[in-house]
Amino acid sequence: MDIRDTDKIAREQLKRAFQKEKTLTKTNTSKTMKNITLDISKAAQFLSEGAVKSFEPQVKAAQAALEDGTSPGNDFLGWLHLPTEITPEFLDEVQATADVLRANCEAVVVAGIGGSYLGARAVIEALGNSFAWLRRDEKNPTILFAGNNIGEDYLSELTEYLADKKFGVINISKSGTTTETALTFRLLKKQCEAQRGKEEAKKVIVAVTDAKRGAARTCADKEGYKSFIIPDNVGGRFSVLTPVGLLPIACAGFDIRQLVAGAQDMEKCCAQDVPFEQNIAAQYAAVRNGLYQAGKKIEIMVNYQPKLHFMSEWWKQLYGESEGKDKKGIFPASVDFTTDLHSMGQWIQDGERTIFETVISIEEPNRKLLFPEDEENLDGLNFLAGKRVDEVNKMAELGTRLAHVDGGVPNIRISVPKLNEYYIGQLIYFFEIACGISGNVLGVNPFNQPGVEAYKKNMFALLDKPGYEAESKAIKERLAAE
Repeated sequence: MDIRDTDKIAREQLKRAFQKEKTLTKTNTSKTMKNITLDISKAAQFLSEGAVKSFEPQVKAAQAALEDGTSPGNDFLGWLHLPTEITPEFLDEVQATADVLRANCEAVVVAGIGGSYLGARAVIEALGNSFAWLRRDEKNPTILFAGNNIGEDYLSELTEYLADKKFGVINISKSGTTTETALTFRLLKKQCEAQRGKEEAKKVIVAVTDAKRGAARTCADKEGYKSFIIPDNVGGRFSVLTPVGLLPIACAGFDIRQLVAGAQDMEKCCAQDVPFEQNIAAQYAAVRNGLYQAGKKIEIMVNYQPKLHFMSEWWKQLYGESEGKDKKGIFPASVDFTTDLHSMGQWIQDGERTIFETVISIEEPNRKLLFPEDEENLDGLNFLAGKRVDEVNKMAELGTRLAHVDGGVPNIRISVPKLNEYYIGQLIYFFEIACGISGNVLGVNPFNQPGVEAYKKNMFALLDKPGYEAESKAIKERLAAE
């Protein structure tokens, strides 16, 4: 048989399998077509029969602990019902501040690290034009992110880029003393004041910080900056639906009301009284804990849309900081397919079987592009002429999923109808509530991060920070002895 005939048969088999899966999804979720959906069938098959269902009591107890405030870390449960607590008046205030920045800035720099920038960047990158940074958009300022590293070249190049631009700053920090962010804000504050004058600079510098305490709050009050409060009971990685995320997202020109509406609807879909089989957050928490107990120690977040790269980065922080403690926790990793199939694909297909995948699948792209016909057909791709690029992408997604399952990799699939504010809002809350449930099932405090402080103590000691004299002496003696 000609190899082209073999390829054609394989393509037809994949297409039929995809259509069957799509039909099943529509049949099973006809009542919830306006929501993201979850398919755990290709993961549950790697567990014993009834294993996912057996987690129901643990999952229900874990969610009840969140609801009644008995969960470890119960001081940080403010995110749990945050979507439905957000008022239209509050969103109006955030939008009005964003509009001031949009009207007066060519660029807005978001200064923050970890949860203080990843959520906002995830949403902005997912919804924005992939090449927006290459051109000046008359309607929307360029959103830049800094304060998340201590790279001298990066910061020098940033200040150079801003030298001839009218820019504003959103300084996001509860304490105002986080090294990366505080250093960056000091540089940007001085530059903004030098370029605009101190009085005008006050109009385009916004603080998102603690209500009463910390250096950032003191600075905001002293300078007269517009400020928003980071709730005391919301940790950074759960803060995207606070001004931490909402203000930068609104500055980028996206609809924060729709983002919140999506989260509100998902809050209802994942409520405590929703039956286990219908609660996708409970199902996700159950199956991933089942896989973990079965020896699957690494979860790989997969997307087939480059725009979702930073959604994976946000997810990695959310689950890594929440579950990675007490010598426990699934290691969160991520790949961008099909790109990384040409680098990580071999390991995922044939490497150590300690992994499982969670695939975010976008059902309908926002744009349409058809493959053209080519007379010479040197690349042999005329069989694709007239087809949408997304059809090829979907076949790559399905083909990869089938291959990885055959190779012993459990697969979870999250279907998102479209990339827009509403569905991104749903996705954010889904991952948050599932994380809280999953961490409780695992038996850790999902809301602290004690391990994050270790490097800071060493860094401050090495830099001879006042108050660290004993630590400085000890660490220098240790290094001298090595």
